[in-house]
Amino acid sequence: MSKNLVIVESPTKAKTIGGFLGSGYKVLSSMGHIRDLPESKLGVDTENDFEPTYVIPPDKKKVVDEIKKNLGKDTVVWLATDEDREGEAISWHLCHALKVKEKETKRIVFHEITKSAIEEAIKNPRTIDINLVDAQQARRILDRLVGYKLSPLLWKKIVRGISAGRVQSVCVRLICEREREIDAFKTEESWTIEAYFNKEKIVFDASLKKYQDKKIELAKEKDANKVLADLDGATYQIVKIEQKDVKKSPAPPFTTSTLQQEAARKLGFSVKKTMMIAQQLYEGIKGEGLITYMRTDSLNLAESALKEAASVIQKTYGKEYALKTPRRFKTKSKGAQEAHEAIRPVHISKTPDQVSGILSPDQSRLYELIWNRTVACQMAEAKIKRTTVDIAAKDYLFRAIGRVIVFPGFLAVYEEGKDDSSRSAREEKTLPPLAEGDKLNLDRLEKTQHFTEPPPRYTEASLVKKLEAEGIGRPSTYAPTITTIQRRGYIEREGHSLKPTEIAFVVNDFLVAHFPQIVDLKFTALMEEELDEIAEGKKKWQPVIREFYGPFEKLLLEKELTIDKKDLTEEDSKEICERCGAPMKLKLGRFGKFLACSNYPECRFRKSVDGDKPQSVTLDEKCPECGNPLEKKMGRFGEFVGCSNYPKCRYIRAIVKDTGIACPECGKGKIVEKRTKKGRTFYSCDQYPKCQTAFWNKPVDKKCPKCGKQMVEAGKSAIKCSDTKECGHKEGL
Repeated sequence: MSKNLVIVESPTKAKTIGGFLGSGYKVLSSMGHIRDLPESKLGVDTENDFEPTYVIPPDKKKVVDEIKKNLGKDTVVWLATDEDREGEAISWHLCHALKVKEKETKRIVFHEITKSAIEEAIKNPRTIDINLVDAQQARRILDRLVGYKLSPLLWKKIVRGISAGRVQSVCVRLICEREREIDAFKTEESWTIEAYFNKEKIVFDASLKKYQDKKIELAKEKDANKVLADLDGATYQIVKIEQKDVKKSPAPPFTTSTLQQEAARKLGFSVKKTMMIAQQLYEGIKGEGLITYMRTDSLNLAESALKEAASVIQKTYGKEYALKTPRRFKTKSKGAQEAHEAIRPVHISKTPDQVSGILSPDQSRLYELIWNRTVACQMAEAKIKRTTVDIAAKDYLFRAIGRVIVFPGFLAVYEEGKDDSSRSAREEKTLPPLAEGDKLNLDRLEKTQHFTEPPPRYTEASLVKKLEAEGIGRPSTYAPTITTIQRRGYIEREGHSLKPTEIAFVVNDFLVAHFPQIVDLKFTALMEEELDEIAEGKKKWQPVIREFYGPFEKLLLEKELTIDKKDLTEEDSKEICERCGAPMKLKLGRFGKFLACSNYPECRFRKSVDGDKPQSVTLDEKCPECGNPLEKKMGRFGEFVGCSNYPKCRYIRAIVKDTGIACPECGKGKIVEKRTKKGRTFYSCDQYPKCQTAFWNKPVDKKCPKCGKQMVEAGKSAIKCSDTKECGHKEGL
């Protein structure tokens, strides 16, 4: 038997830590949680102070048995699970599963997986923090009560297979409400006029701002044409120049949520992918961890890291880029654990170039992002000279804005991305030497049509930002929550955007109308604060659950008796059944709305909402696998052809939807509608793989007037150039 048994969560971490501790220690992995509430039943005794029943899942019994084999009478158990609530709970569950006393174990934590950090942790063991365990238990039990009590009601009153959750339902509400804002938005037209000047071979532009000292607004093209006519033959003269020295400070080091947001903006990573790669960097590549713990809401940096950053900055960029005293940040988040650190490289001296050889491309990109942000936050401010130039022409005033970086400071390494990709780039342009009174040579005037745009759909990055701002969820919950609502069919991805499905609206409207507390942002945030208070030992977990569950249970019983499923899932229609002549009903299924005969079950005829296409139509074609007739069917992702002998025969094939647009690249093929494996719609040439032309937005029968490339749909009332990066032309319908 091992004298010292160290238990961690992952096999990778076990291997890395085992290498540091040597032969006197046996390091094993619990493979995550070792006990949980049972899947087949509630597992919470609501009549006995919410006492939970924990079980060891079947796939973990071998893990538990393997750990038990290494236990002896004199074995010292070191619990080295992660340093958050989940990790503390795993350690507590291990004690119960292994039948060892909590007080006889040694709980160790560390922020980084390095030899020095592990050795320091071994020197300073503690006992299990039962307050953190209680906070995790409270969250798990609360989520179980909501999910297992509310989901069956949704099955009875709406459709089977859907679910509700304390945090996931709030996410769905946010996404649904944003979609309705977009649908209700009314597009308004406007025009702008830009004047382009050429001085000393530098062409710069200025925007029309005023007419007779009043702000000018051009609503229609005729208004813009009138201005152009008025300016014919005008003289352009600089009447005012303002220069302002501006200092810009760097963003703080990464927390979990800001890393998720920035990786989405700059690397195109999903929240789930970001956390997976960060976990790999933390656990160890080639025997040692490269970053500190990646589930944190702290902005602290260790003193050793601050000193190392200063040394690296001086050597790499020069003394003028380094700070005289370190820059320290303090989080504004309630309940943030300041004893933790922000996410940073374990050794800042290990530059991205030095470690790229041992990393995959995605690991390398994320490490570089973390390294850049960490170094930049300890660099000098950027010094910028912002210049505003007012140019008069008759009664009109144009304005040019330029930004000159006098001293780049931290900008030499990194600048935080923005969610608004349409941000004007005018502040970035370089202006030639100019002086008040200068007369300028007009190169040209350009008028441009614009349309006001609705608020954008949430992306994973902007949704995380919103959840954090509202105090909903915690760093460890964002990735699994967003993954869950996608997996359960509440949202679809369109590019980076999150779009609600039809079933999402129905479920959300039901919850808002009948269980407003569940989807209320303030209530959910308040519950997070109470969980934090449990973690801090300020509250006991049972009274918190009891206060929520009493009214919730009463409301469940009331809605069970008073809500009629037909009121939620059926509507009258003007359609008549083709088979029996009875009226058709508009019904809701798991995959959306469809029309069904009201004479069901005597008549089972049904068809899709968007035309006279029955959901199951026999075709004059035999199955190539079994010889039975083929049918045209309706599934989750639209129509397809399948065998009528299903499920004995599972032959299926896709139905190609032709857009009627010829391929703009090869000229031979047509652009057809397709779906990815995850159900996301895209449009590509039917000559694939010979031609690999593809678009995420549906093409229209028009070429871009600016660059000649294919135009595609851009919402309900506009189209845009498919080359959004280089061209970006957009126009209304």
